[in-house]
Amino acid sequence: MNSKGREKEEKPCDIRPCFQRDRDRILYSKSFRRLKDKTQVFLSPDGDHYRTRMTHTLEVSQNARTIAKALLLNEDLAEAIALGHDLGHTPFGHAGERALNQVCPGGFRHNEQSLRIVEKLENYGQGMNLTWEVRDGILNHEIDLTPSTLEGKVVRLSDKIAYMHHDMDDAIRGGIITEDQVPEDLCDVIGHTNREWLDTFIHDIVANSLDKDDIRMSDEIYDAFHRLRKFMFDRVYTNPIAKSQEGKVEVMIKILYFYYFDHIDLLPDYLKDMMNHGETKERVVCDYVSSMTDRYAISVFEEVYIPHTWGVL
Repeated sequence: MNSKGREKEEKPCDIRPCFQRDRDRILYSKSFRRLKDKTQVFLSPDGDHYRTRMTHTLEVSQNARTIAKALLLNEDLAEAIALGHDLGHTPFGHAGERALNQVCPGGFRHNEQSLRIVEKLENYGQGMNLTWEVRDGILNHEIDLTPSTLEGKVVRLSDKIAYMHHDMDDAIRGGIITEDQVPEDLCDVIGHTNREWLDTFIHDIVANSLDKDDIRMSDEIYDAFHRLRKFMFDRVYTNPIAKSQEGKVEVMIKILYFYYFDHIDLLPDYLKDMMNHGETKERVVCDYVSSMTDRYAISVFEEVYIPHTWGVL
């Protein structure tokens, strides 16, 4: 598959195709490494096996590569989009995203921030200079958007399949729900276990997209997909037990935003330099706060706002 190219022309690599180079650049980036300490759904869970934003990304990548390979699409392109699609997520997942969306002029959407990272922020303000196709897929991975490539469409569905699969698994592990609470008529369509659901969705996509100029599910499975998604929102994503700490998170993220807005000198030099090239103060503060890991955000908040003990020897 030929690319439409990069914003800055580069000499091709003699052993790696362009989309493989993009995948490697994302994989080696600091933004990608930070995903390991960013919340997926459950804030600060007590256990080692709950998903993080990084493990979510890896599962999306695996789904996307499986589907792309079965459909004879470009696996490198699908993998690069998958690995980069959530680079712009805030600390504490969608709770952090909601907080920044409320305080940052122009709003905040993590897919747009993911694109901003690969185009402008990574490598101390130089960006990654990725191909047009990868950037398009990263920006348009949300369900209400339409990627320009089949590989991008594969990732868009793989993302939703992955998070419903692993969020269900984590919710079961956390005692929020059980598999037998899923409506029986829905299980009759997609299977009776979490593993069977994933298998059903992936096989249905492959069967209904083969030799077609689109990536789709059958009407029956697509309806079941949305019914399961609604079940997850009703039982998990809005569950008061699973979401009990999100109000605190939103307050903390907003406080950090206004703190750095008032202490702009504390931002990294490359972000401050971006203000000399047309970026607003509000946007670069949003860039900085959104890049934080959960752990670092808490550490900064405690350092700035929580009193420390002291004593004289």
